[in-house]
Amino acid sequence: MTDITNHSAPSPEAHQGVPHDVRPSDIAVGVILGRSSEFFDFFVFAIASVIVFPGLLFPFLKPLDATLWSFAIFSLAFVARPLGTVIFTAIDQAFGKNVKLVVALFLLGSSTVAMGLLPAYADAGIWSAVLLAILRVGQGIALGGSWDGLPSLLNIHAPEGRKGFYAMVPQLGAPVGLIVAALLFAYLIDALPAADFLSWGWRYPFFVAFAINVVALFARLRIVVSPEYQAMYESRDLEPTPILPTIRAEGRGILLGAFAPLASFALFHIVTVFPLSWVFLYTPESPVRFLMLESLAAVVGLGAIVASAWLADRFGRRSLLFWGGAGIGVFSLLAPVLLNAGAVGETIFLVYGFGILGLNFGQSSGAIASLFAPGRRYTASALVSDLAWLLGAGFAPLAALMLSSTFGLFASGLYLLSGAVCTMLALHFARILEARRD
Repeated sequence: MTDITNHSAPSPEAHQGVPHDVRPSDIAVGVILGRSSEFFDFFVFAIASVIVFPGLLFPFLKPLDATLWSFAIFSLAFVARPLGTVIFTAIDQAFGKNVKLVVALFLLGSSTVAMGLLPAYADAGIWSAVLLAILRVGQGIALGGSWDGLPSLLNIHAPEGRKGFYAMVPQLGAPVGLIVAALLFAYLIDALPAADFLSWGWRYPFFVAFAINVVALFARLRIVVSPEYQAMYESRDLEPTPILPTIRAEGRGILLGAFAPLASFALFHIVTVFPLSWVFLYTPESPVRFLMLESLAAVVGLGAIVASAWLADRFGRRSLLFWGGAGIGVFSLLAPVLLNAGAVGETIFLVYGFGILGLNFGQSSGAIASLFAPGRRYTASALVSDLAWLLGAGFAPLAALMLSSTFGLFASGLYLLSGAVCTMLALHFARILEARRD
């Protein structure tokens, strides 16, 4: 069996007898399970940030201010994620991907379960909010460490002419995670008396998240630690490289890669977390109805992600992202009107929003990975993912709610429009940089 702690270039003798028929379908299963579990965690926390944490942790504040503080804690995971990449890259280099992945997902699961045991402000005072912030940072560090390189490996083994199809596979986890989380919360809110839900019912999804993480861990380990996959990681230069040298060598590409999916990542929260907070704070509408509506719209997003594969393979991934950014720009101008137009407007907002999100988000992963030298692609792609989520999504709910509550809903549209402009510029400069390298 290949020594997973030895990251030197493998010799031909070392891999004799190791099968090399790496099947993209096997990698895809691991990727989808891993991403679905991560996004389920993500949306469980996001929904609780709107309907649970403001009253549980900040009962002494006005509802708007309490929600803004809750969103500030929500953002901490995105701030901590690059730190997780730094820490777990060192673990990967020293002990291998299996140790890295086990430690990262153990930290993620422990942080998530501990959130389900969080005391209320009435029991622990402000320390309850401090504890949640610490656990949220733990989640962020763990997410940075959970990068397993499987999307890059999947892209390498994708057949020619089907790169778009295999690029969209990891993105399917996002709508799947949202649908399960939203339906679970909707069921609990509807089935339990309000007092029971706010006392203990909201904690149940956090425990479910831990169970899903355990299943996903074993599914991913089955792939990552197998001899044939470890051989392919090494022979395909998908081994971790030191952070600082990678940034020095690939800095411009990393920066462009972080901005290229900015519009879709910002839209990701503008159509999921932000509208839930706006409806919850400023309308008499039940969160159950809106969560159900989000789940149905997420099915549209799921279909749009699949459709993005055909469009990308036919017209090119970057072309799709460029024109998709323009579509997000159009949506940014319509969104404030739709969200403020009652039930019909909300429905159009979500269906249109999830549709355009699916087309963009489906191809946003690794859109400019070809800019990176093969030997640095693994670490550079991890850094791109961290920075893209931080810049595009990390502060989107906080910024959108703060701007909208201060200046009106149109301000959130302008915020999204700025992301669309950044995406289109980043893709333009990426094309120039690639042409110069060629």
